[in-house]
Amino acid sequence: MRKLRTIEMHRMTVEEFHAAEKLPLMVVLDDVRSLYNVGSVFRTCDAFRVAGVCLCGITATPPHPEIHKTALGGEDSVDWRYFKTAVEAVEYLHQEGYRVCAIEQAEGSTLLQHLQVEEGVRYAVVFGNEVKGVHQEVVDLCDDCIEIPQWGTKHSMNVSVTAGIVLWEFCKQMRL
Repeated sequence: MRKLRTIEMHRMTVEEFHAAEKLPLMVVLDDVRSLYNVGSVFRTCDAFRVAGVCLCGITATPPHPEIHKTALGGEDSVDWRYFKTAVEAVEYLHQEGYRVCAIEQAEGSTLLQHLQVEEGVRYAVVFGNEVKGVHQEVVDLCDDCIEIPQWGTKHSMNVSVTAGIVLWEFCKQMRL
């Protein structure tokens, strides 16, 4: 087995990415404080060709060297928009016809392995602050809550890791 060189992967250009069909999925970052986490989420959104990212509250916006350090240009390919609060973002996404899901541990949440993505539905997923998670008022506005099961001693995972897991599950069900 031989590792592929970058040139052999035939990646699309930023211009080709902008013109390409996107996964009908939006990502909302609710007060994510780490610029490295923001950059990592952009990079993952690029990898799965997500429609866009809503940056909310204290979440930093590009251009920024710390975002770029982990996004590696994903902040240039993935469309993004800033909202003063995640509540505003969720209200906007509902008006645009999205089914909005908080990624949070909550009463009545759907475990990720039981998620059934409906064909033809556009989804948005809300990821929360590294300490406090998704704000309760945002959870209250969401259509669903999705939870990643965990069996260790910790009650949470890094937000960028969580985004990778959740976005892969949506991508797997929507595209493959």
